[in-house]
Amino acid sequence: MKRFVQFFVVISVIIIISCGSGWAKTRLPVFVSIVPQQYFVQQIGQDKVDVAVMVQPGASPATYEPKPAQMAKLSKTRLYFSIGVPFETFWLDKIASANPDMTIVHTDKDIEKQSMGVHHHGGEEQADQDDDKARTEKDRDHENDHGHAGLDPHIWLSPRLVMIQAKHILGALAAADPENMDFYTANYNTFVKEIDALDQHLIEMLKDNAGMQFMVFHPSWGYFARDYKLKMIPIEIEGKNPKPAKLQALIRYARDEAINVIFVQPQFSTKSADLVAKEINGQVIPADPLALDWLDNMKKVAEQFKEVLK
Repeated sequence: MKRFVQFFVVISVIIIISCGSGWAKTRLPVFVSIVPQQYFVQQIGQDKVDVAVMVQPGASPATYEPKPAQMAKLSKTRLYFSIGVPFETFWLDKIASANPDMTIVHTDKDIEKQSMGVHHHGGEEQADQDDDKARTEKDRDHENDHGHAGLDPHIWLSPRLVMIQAKHILGALAAADPENMDFYTANYNTFVKEIDALDQHLIEMLKDNAGMQFMVFHPSWGYFARDYKLKMIPIEIEGKNPKPAKLQALIRYARDEAINVIFVQPQFSTKSADLVAKEINGQVIPADPLALDWLDNMKKVAEQFKEVLK
């Protein structure tokens, strides 16, 4: 009897493990470039997808280089959701070649991107011209390699643009896993309603702050500023710290406009932001554009902006 019980326990364990492996295999393996995309895909795919993130938390999408283990994992991935962040400029072809059977989904398709936030105030125009003369050809090549020059990639910080991305995610998941199309569609519809509610919430929250300006180190929040009628003043432009003349122009402008808060993100050095804050007797406040809980983070950052813009 004792042996029978032991045998039954062993068989039960084997069955459970086997079923567990089977369940794991039914989850669609996908990759995304940045953490907020993980949130988007999980809202639509939920327990039907297994989402891996290329740019790990705390790393910068501007300079990230995939790890060998990540490149190896791509061989078993069905979908890769790109979003147009700088590291993809160099790496996306290599990522695609790691698994010819993997589908690359460009979630930034159909999105009209704006130029990176460049603002001229007071003496900044001459400072910009002096900076441009001082930049070497190597500097320009570096900027182009990392995708800083030209268009703003931070499309995940606009709820309205995230709706477009969500549509591409739905289409790709449904095509790769048609048996669960209804499941994905229902989740997509719920997610879109949440995004729309967020957009309306932010409109209402920031309606009295229209035209007001905030200063940031890295120009991540340009689409957010555009959507909610704010003005973003960036310290860093095109992936470069400002030259002394530009920095002094920014300091003068901040003093003239009574700006006393600079928003920074943890993926970048705050050295220049700290210097400006010291000169204007202001403070540096973190605002992470790459947080996992995208919906909650958008609300929190909006509340920070509103508090500063009072």
